[in-house]
Amino acid sequence: MSVSPLDYRYGREEAKEIWSREGRHTRQLDVERALVWAHCQLGRVSAEHYDTIADIADPGIVTADRVDEIEAETRHDIMALTKAMAEQAGEAAWCIHLGATSNDIVDSAVALQIRDSIRLQYEMLKQLLGTLCDLAERERDTVMLGRTHGQAAVPITFGLKMAVFVDEFRRHLDRLTEMEERAITGKFLGAVGTGAAQGENARELQKLILDHLGLTVPVATTQVVGRDRYIEWVGWMANVAASIEKLLQEVRNLQRSEIAEVGEWFDAEKQVGSSTMAHKRNPITAENACGLARIVRAMIIPSYENALLWHERDLANSSAERFTLSHAMILTDDILGKCDRVMGTCVVDAARMKANIDSQNGLVMAEKVMLALVDSGMHRDEAHEVLRNASMASISENRNLRDVCAENTQISVKFDSDELDALFNPMNHLGVSGELVDEAVAIARNYL
Repeated sequence: MSVSPLDYRYGREEAKEIWSREGRHTRQLDVERALVWAHCQLGRVSAEHYDTIADIADPGIVTADRVDEIEAETRHDIMALTKAMAEQAGEAAWCIHLGATSNDIVDSAVALQIRDSIRLQYEMLKQLLGTLCDLAERERDTVMLGRTHGQAAVPITFGLKMAVFVDEFRRHLDRLTEMEERAITGKFLGAVGTGAAQGENARELQKLILDHLGLTVPVATTQVVGRDRYIEWVGWMANVAASIEKLLQEVRNLQRSEIAEVGEWFDAEKQVGSSTMAHKRNPITAENACGLARIVRAMIIPSYENALLWHERDLANSSAERFTLSHAMILTDDILGKCDRVMGTCVVDAARMKANIDSQNGLVMAEKVMLALVDSGMHRDEAHEVLRNASMASISENRNLRDVCAENTQISVKFDSDELDALFNPMNHLGVSGELVDEAVAIARNYL
């Protein structure tokens, strides 16, 4: 019986495999095998016995089901794993788990899960970044209303709006690169981190194991890897989730019926927007991803609390981390994919954008006219007051600001009709928008 929506509704199989019961089990076997391999390198275990362990450290031989059967009796997961391995290892069983404590296996296996997760995250983030670059380039000069406080402000381009997100997601790639080494740290110095059980070559043994597994070697640990590392990774995912929700929230707002400038693609032949309102075309994928982003961010609180262990270790973190790490990663992967799909197929209505600008009766060009007055010699404060009064008249009389300005002698004495037309052309008040788009995209494409 499935209870978690991850089982039947959300998440890609590639992500879920990493954090599945089988994924955890396989990586714990990999760590146990690497431990014996390291002992073999140091001469403590024979090559013959290592080969035996390497052969049986296979989830098809030492099965997760058998481990669960033993755990039902021992009530200890790693002891159950070692017993299940010993059943298959014959004379080589003596060297299984040699000198290790349970969390040497657990935390190093989790580091493998994080490593493999980060590989997927690089892939998905780069895919989304490429999609946003394409969109920013395509809509580089598409003029639309810029909005602040939910009100019409001054013109912007949809390309610049997307370039802001291009650079934001590019920064997320930087952050992932910077913290990867810290996040994929294992450990192998025993019950309280002294290395006493590993012998005089303890540090060399640990390095052999972790290098062999492709993990980072820590400077010092207790029985566990410091959870600040997990906090940083979950925090990164929460940050990415916030960016995804911010982007898709913008799409949802721009898809409002009264705005209708950008919209999530809708399959008009088959898709249903509402069970009763047959006309509805809802941004369901964007809404879905926004909701899941909130779950990802929620994982940051227990992640901080999981760092607060007693002395060298207690078990309060273990159960919580089975949710925080797996759910945060699977859902982050899921919403990255959904965001890419929405942005890769979104519909941009340039004509509607122009119509919405026109509906503002020229008010969005007030700043342009004010600055032109300043350039003509008028004091900035005076120019602002002239345009403020003209704008209030435009609003109260429901007239185009251009016509109001043409009748204002303080303005008309400065500009003729053609000059006023130019001042009220939104294309003439975009500043360096195009340059910003080009630079943001160029920088991002270097990462791809």
